Amino acid sequence: MFERILTLFSPVSSYRTPLPEADAKHALGALLVRVAQADKAYLFQEVERIDRILAKRFNLNPLEAAKMRAGCERLSEEMPETEALIAVLHDAIDVKEREATLFALWQVVFSDGQLHETEDDLVALVRATLGVSPEVCERLRRDALASLGNA
Repeated sequence: MFERILTLFSPVSSYRTPLPEADAKHALGALLVRVAQADKAYLFQEVERIDRILAKRFNLNPLEAAKMRAGCERLSEEMPETEALIAVLHDAIDVKEREATLFALWQVVFSDGQLHETEDDLVALVRATLGVSPEVCERLRRDALASLGNA
């Protein structure tokens, strides 16, 4: 009984849901969040695009995608090293998925209608670490921009 009373006075952070495991799915989501926040503005359009990407990629309904994104936001916050997130992806996905990851990152970058140098730099880091050529990345960038124009 005494322990239950003490938990009432413990910090609110102890009531937080556990951090999601840094698996490939959550690492991707955390990178999407990180690229959206790279310009220090996390806009509704970016959040909406991340939710759509997660829903489509992992066959989630909108609520499940939003919950996953919230967990990925926490993971992004708790894992300061971008390279650690990329390493999780590198070890878990094939070349086709690496290209799909870059395409998704570009979609988030362009979802607010602007390209910021910090976003471009982050995508370049992901590209290099995943081992995708600059030429393929440029094609994916153009495709992502075109896909958003048609959306």
